[in-house]
Amino acid sequence: MGAKNRKNLQNGRIPPAQGLYDPRFEHDSCGVNFVCNLRGEASHEIVQMGIDALCTLQHRGAIGAEKNTGDGAGILMQIPDKLYRDGVPFDLPPENQYATGIAFLPHEVKQIERALKQLEKLAEEEDLEIIGWRELPVEPSGIGISAKEAMPHMKQIFVKAKGDHDISGLDLDRKVFPFRKRAEREIYEEYEDVEMLTGVGSSTNEQTGVYFPSLSSRTIVYKGMLTTLQLGSFFLDLHDKRTESAMVLVHSRFSTNTFPSWPLAHPYRFIAHNGEINTVQGNRNWMKSRETLLKTNLISGDLDRLFPICTSGASDTASFDEVLELLIMGGYSLPEAVLMMIPEPWENHENMTPERRAFYQYHSTLMEPWDGPASIAFTDGTLIGAVLDRNGLRPSRYWVTSDDLVVMASEVGELEIEPEKIIEKGRLEPGRMFLIDTEKGRIVRDSEIKENLESEKPYSQWLEDNFVHLRELPEVSFEREDSLSLQEKQQVFGYTHEEIKLLLAPMVRDEKEAIGSMGNDAPIAALSQRPRKLYDYFQQLFAQVTNPPLDGIREELITAVCVNIGSDRNLLSPEEQSCTKLFLPSPVLTEAELSKIEMATGSGEFNDFKVFRMDAIFEVEKNEEGLRVGLDNLRKLASEAVADGANILIISDRSVSRKMAPIPSLLAVGAVHHHLINEKTRSSTGLIVESGDAREVHHIATLLGYGASAVCPYTAYETIDFLIDKEKHGLSPELDPNDARRSYIKAVEKGILKIMSKMGISTVASYSGAQIFEAIGLGHEIISECFTGTVSRLGGVGFGVIANEVKQNHQVAFPSNPGANPHRTLQPGGEYQWRRDGEFHLFNPETVFKLQHATKERRYDIFREYTKMVDSQSEELATLRGLFKFNNSRKKSISVDEVESVSEIVKRFATGAMSYGSISGEAHETLAIAMNRIGGKSNTGEGGEDAERFVQDENGDLRRS
Repeated sequence: MGAKNRKNLQNGRIPPAQGLYDPRFEHDSCGVNFVCNLRGEASHEIVQMGIDALCTLQHRGAIGAEKNTGDGAGILMQIPDKLYRDGVPFDLPPENQYATGIAFLPHEVKQIERALKQLEKLAEEEDLEIIGWRELPVEPSGIGISAKEAMPHMKQIFVKAKGDHDISGLDLDRKVFPFRKRAEREIYEEYEDVEMLTGVGSSTNEQTGVYFPSLSSRTIVYKGMLTTLQLGSFFLDLHDKRTESAMVLVHSRFSTNTFPSWPLAHPYRFIAHNGEINTVQGNRNWMKSRETLLKTNLISGDLDRLFPICTSGASDTASFDEVLELLIMGGYSLPEAVLMMIPEPWENHENMTPERRAFYQYHSTLMEPWDGPASIAFTDGTLIGAVLDRNGLRPSRYWVTSDDLVVMASEVGELEIEPEKIIEKGRLEPGRMFLIDTEKGRIVRDSEIKENLESEKPYSQWLEDNFVHLRELPEVSFEREDSLSLQEKQQVFGYTHEEIKLLLAPMVRDEKEAIGSMGNDAPIAALSQRPRKLYDYFQQLFAQVTNPPLDGIREELITAVCVNIGSDRNLLSPEEQSCTKLFLPSPVLTEAELSKIEMATGSGEFNDFKVFRMDAIFEVEKNEEGLRVGLDNLRKLASEAVADGANILIISDRSVSRKMAPIPSLLAVGAVHHHLINEKTRSSTGLIVESGDAREVHHIATLLGYGASAVCPYTAYETIDFLIDKEKHGLSPELDPNDARRSYIKAVEKGILKIMSKMGISTVASYSGAQIFEAIGLGHEIISECFTGTVSRLGGVGFGVIANEVKQNHQVAFPSNPGANPHRTLQPGGEYQWRRDGEFHLFNPETVFKLQHATKERRYDIFREYTKMVDSQSEELATLRGLFKFNNSRKKSISVDEVESVSEIVKRFATGAMSYGSISGEAHETLAIAMNRIGGKSNTGEGGEDAERFVQDENGDLRRS
């Protein structure tokens, strides 16, 4: 590991992308537990029980090649005032009137002194007094070499409000909050600037910034790059009898495919987490765009010094904790803040009370859900509790004993509790909160928590007065005059006969996506010799680490496709006007619905909404320059419109003409979305895309994923009307066009839910802007400008290629010599099925013929012709592997006698574990025969196989796996 990477880890930042590694694929799979005394009675016994429980989570943590280097372990507890008061050589203010925390500092003495001086300066600026420092007693002899090399120097800070000793508890935490945020950001950035100016980097074992696991008057966190068994022996405070707490929250980290580090261990300042927040990229972007709107009197001074709220390069849990901390510092109670970030599934809950539905609907206008499988335990030092994601994909259980002990754990058996003492036990339920109030000495039931919250403000009345449903907008006559014929539109946007027949018509006919076979032997978009849609450069991600996918059909209750559109208000000051939003029951709009939004708003009772339309087109003859100018115009128009009060922007490519070509909808949306994020005005407006090129589920999913609030695929609708009128592909003229649109929209919604379910995401509201895609074959310039934060590990094409692909389609619709091909029609396609003048396929009539001929005639010479043909096709830019060349510059021949024989090599061949049914019986048996002939291995898969296959055939073949 290089010096730069080691420093990133020491400062709580994941290493930057390099080679094929990308930090956005970091995941955790962890164990979490809390123990508390119901009456709030602090004792060392509770601390020891927490450590014991942590030790039983050893299997949920991870270790490296060094058995004594762990991925991370930690404990969050109440401040042990007696221990600190006895252990420092200076006087401490009364309990709760000072804040304390452990500081992760650089190693070298000069760097430590420099950091301490900077902290003194920041404390002075924030009107705080550093009472003193304590050398944290640690015993590092038992930890591994890697952990020692990455270990920061640790000192404990004690601060108080300058000149006013009455500030305590949460009020003091609010005063300390800006100090900690500034210290972590400004000191790190200053060290980075010094390195850039001098060209001198720090040593590999040096932390260059300051990181506080916690800094509070109520709680403290001890954590590090440790195993669960090491935590108690490393931090000597934890075994001191004076270390007392009424509650402890412990965590064992298993960083799946990730880098372990000291700051990335859990718990964080309020939470410990098992799972993944899969929408975190979008959540961070939305949080960034809200920053200019944030205002509160509870945090003194200019809030700009707190930004960014979500630290760059932090983990998903760290970002969640940072936003939760902001909400609490800004005035939300801990339960309300958690329920706003992880709401229960309320959208389709028929039995939910109107008051509770209003509570959730109101808060949905303030913030999108942080979605993904999660079990999150949280505490502020008085309240402690836990909540599951709306699907319950990360289970947890709890026990309550007769001696007022409450234990919550990610699994059973973490503490030995006598069964006769257990008076209550259960499991956390999806969307339900488990909460203990140690001040009141009782468990607060989920229903009570929510009844109290929903009655705090008149949410129902606020929604009735300000929240607008799409159906409430008056109907308007819809007539859109187009200068282009349907065929010209289809040609401009690259429609083919194949996709109309195989994709579009079945969506209308069956209300679901058409199902195709596995495998794709066509080139990726970047290698194709034909013009491809920009959507084709993006691949959907799926939860390949620990997530189970959702079943969007059988679990429809917990999914939601509805979205709110409009401008956000101050997140830290929720008021009646905060819910002034337009509710769309679906992210897919018809032309009539879009016209309602555009024509019925801006006046009368709907004057809170102001719509602005932007043309996403460019001068086709100017090629790349024209495309760039078109994008710049879009960005400029968007900025001006938002500044003028527009809170709904429509990006449309309807104005295509012989001279003007469409900017790909995805490129236009991404450019505007990220431009407004950078200006921190994205949350002030919604984005609707009137798109001629979007028709497939994947197209609309990518538009939503890159910031669109809703999409109107108008050319798809017109194509559906044409199919009905001409009775094509099974669509009858008796089918009402409006019903056909509803069927198509239903199919798209099902498809989007299926895509989201692969990532454990349940709502379009949280999916929008989440960028759950990887780009293949797009260059850095396009990614950085229009798809910021998207992984594109191969690099690839730029704006010039994209402009040229658009131009090729445009020239089909508007040829320079129209008379040359008066009967021109749509391209046949060939992306899914081979066509002579369609997309190239590795398996084509020539290769298939050679393979069939070779196997039927048992002729090895023809088989060699087949392999040569396939290999040469691969080299002709058909596959990524075809781009690789063997490096023969250091070639050194060896004797063939030293090479293992073919008969021995083939014994290591093995087929995949494919069950009968996933492939045909003939294929299953043929694979088994082949492996038995060469001495390799085949596999029955989970389904087993027929006993008849156990008997050898007359020719000596054995069909048994």
